[in-house]
Amino acid sequence: MTQADERVLEFLHEKDIVASPSVIAANIDYTQEYLSRRCRKLTDAGLLQRVDASNYRVTDLGERFLKGDIGGDEIPNV
Repeated sequence: MTQADERVLEFLHEKDIVASPSVIAANIDYTQEYLSRRCRKLTDAGLLQRVDASNYRVTDLGERFLKGDIGGDEIPNV
């Protein structure tokens, strides 16, 4: 897990929205290209769900991570 990963999850959780990497990037000061890669990784790990061609939302696993129920070392593939 990177700091950007946590910020992506926090942003989507706090705003309770579905958003694209470009929207997320505009709000958390990372590049869209970098966040696109990280969103794909977070999706592979089960923390985000891709809802269409370019938008993501936090999954139940992502919510559990944010609550501290599971640690970053328990998340595979990130």
